[in-house]
Amino acid sequence: MHNIFWQRISYNKSAFLSVTLLLLYFVVSLGCYILAVDNSADVNTQIPEIALHPPFVSMTFISLQNKDTQTENRLKKAFFGSNIHTELIPVVSWHEAKDSIILKKYTGKNQFTGEPLPTETITLSKSKELLNKEYKIIRKTFPFGTDAFGRCVYSRILVGSRISLTVGLSAVLISLTIGILIGLAGGYYGGKTDTVLMLFVNTIWSIPTLLLVFAIVLALGRGVHILYLAIGLTLWVDVARIVRGQVMSAKQNVYIDAARSLGYDNKRIMFRHILPNIIGPILVIAAGNFATAIILEAGLSYLGFGVQPPTPSWGNMLNENYGYALSGYYFLAVIPALTIVLLVLSINILGNSLRDYFDVKIDK
Repeated sequence: MHNIFWQRISYNKSAFLSVTLLLLYFVVSLGCYILAVDNSADVNTQIPEIALHPPFVSMTFISLQNKDTQTENRLKKAFFGSNIHTELIPVVSWHEAKDSIILKKYTGKNQFTGEPLPTETITLSKSKELLNKEYKIIRKTFPFGTDAFGRCVYSRILVGSRISLTVGLSAVLISLTIGILIGLAGGYYGGKTDTVLMLFVNTIWSIPTLLLVFAIVLALGRGVHILYLAIGLTLWVDVARIVRGQVMSAKQNVYIDAARSLGYDNKRIMFRHILPNIIGPILVIAAGNFATAIILEAGLSYLGFGVQPPTPSWGNMLNENYGYALSGYYFLAVIPALTIVLLVLSINILGNSLRDYFDVKIDK
């Protein structure tokens, strides 16, 4: 069964490309701090002098770090970023004297003409400013440029992918858990149980999704974990309705009568006989919920109700930079928007492929 599915995916170019892109998103989200230019915990290293610089700009810096800083666990740093503060000073040139380092500091560019501003000469004494500090000259390239705060857009995009995918996965798990339990109970038992459960489902379904998310966030507070819960608690309704319909159809089959005649209890029949046979439609709706959750998270973060700065999110990146994007710095809006579009499009194409695979009416 699985071999046939992957064969169909490999023959369908759009489906194969979407699966490849999704795997790339997941790999990037896991290794985001390893791949990032700025690997600080919140990707919030601000260098005002290089604010609003275009993609692929390269700058030279002197890196300053306290010598007495404790060494971080490498594995923790790779997965969660560094908590050690490192000061970066952009320089045009430098040279070492006997007891000091003389720098020509880069001070930025004219926002209207794009011409570099005059450099500033700084002398760092090894017995004062550099005392108990490790320093080295490094060069960094910013593939997606820098934002209005001088932060690396590329690094924030990478770490933001983890937020979006985590929200999507959490929302899918929560919505599937609640939706499957309610749908199974209502569809299998029927009668008053089904009536009460469907009244509850229809009541929740009548409330606009975004309004319900707002209500949950306002009631429980803002935060990443609250956002996971809020989005998950709004997407289970469609799961419950679909599962209920599938269960009502599946319980009429002969194998269910055979299971009852063997004395199996209702719990075993629901979870070991009915549920595995309706997994196809559940996977399709799960893919749809995944895409919806990512869009909801981006929209909420854009409106200020989602992930709060300085934690990077594609939505709050759009919120922080849309004014500058309208002023000509289009990359600040295009890049996060494009990452959202590509991810959601890939999930939707995969969902269509799952639907075609599990739909017995389609000629395979």
